[in-house]
Amino acid sequence: MFAQPFTEDADRVSISFELYPPRSAASEIRLPETIARLAAVRPRFLAVTYGAGGSTGGRSLEVLRHIRAHTDIEPLAHVTCIGNTYAGTASLIREFLDADVTSFLALRGDPPAGTAPGEEILGDLQSAAELVQLIDRVQAERAPYREEPVSGHPGAVRVAPRRPVDIAVAAFPLGHPRSRFPQQDVDALLAKQAAGATLAITQTIFHADDYLAFVQRARNAGVTIPILPGIMPITSPARLRRQLQLSGDPEPSDLAIALEVEPTVEGQREIGVEHAAALARAVVAGGAPGVHLYAFNQHETVLAVLREAGILNQFEEENAR
Repeated sequence: MFAQPFTEDADRVSISFELYPPRSAASEIRLPETIARLAAVRPRFLAVTYGAGGSTGGRSLEVLRHIRAHTDIEPLAHVTCIGNTYAGTASLIREFLDADVTSFLALRGDPPAGTAPGEEILGDLQSAAELVQLIDRVQAERAPYREEPVSGHPGAVRVAPRRPVDIAVAAFPLGHPRSRFPQQDVDALLAKQAAGATLAITQTIFHADDYLAFVQRARNAGVTIPILPGIMPITSPARLRRQLQLSGDPEPSDLAIALEVEPTVEGQREIGVEHAAALARAVVAGGAPGVHLYAFNQHETVLAVLREAGILNQFEEENAR
């Protein structure tokens, strides 16, 4: 459960990864190895994106089923509001639950590519908080209780409370692009927590102080759920530009300049790995309950970040090879 202490081993930093459904035949062939290599380092969960406008919903379920069938790592499904009806979203949640996926990331979501400003259509669900409530409601309707065996009485069972679903939500240390005032992002996180969210994962951060200051503001306002820092190894100027375009965040000038002046692809990768590793060390030192890495379906890069950060121990490194 996300609401429980985020790691059972005080000497081990909790880690998690985000993957996306394969977008080509070649990436589909490579993905099982990536999942196996990431699962070998014992992440808390493996998240699978859903796709803007539901564009990869079916493929997401395939990847989640693969994680459930071939690893003992918790699969976490993305669900979004954008472009989805209430009934359609409830049906999708039931599909995930039927596949034994009981951890979710509830997102308002990004509009499909090519959507002009002002043309965004949310659908029946107007916020991530409403989606959190729907996920919990669907699970309650599907499994209102569970049965536990009674010791010493073969065949006898007792009715026990159902196991609640784990529901993560997004957090925005530098503000959501549609936020109208700074406190709105903390207020939105409070609303998601009140709706039943058990974990928050931040949008990609580039500086530890941004994350740590946001966590302090959230705690002062009454947010109690764990807040994981989202870290993305930025290994090229193009990737940085794309991320900033999506997030609307200000450019991290130190990283941007270092990537631009480095002429080689390998050199740019090293810069991205070193920057992400330093960031991981800093947020953990500042009290983060773990680190969440956006893997881009490339296990080598995120494992290199964890190795450089000193988060993977020797045994875990050997297993990941």
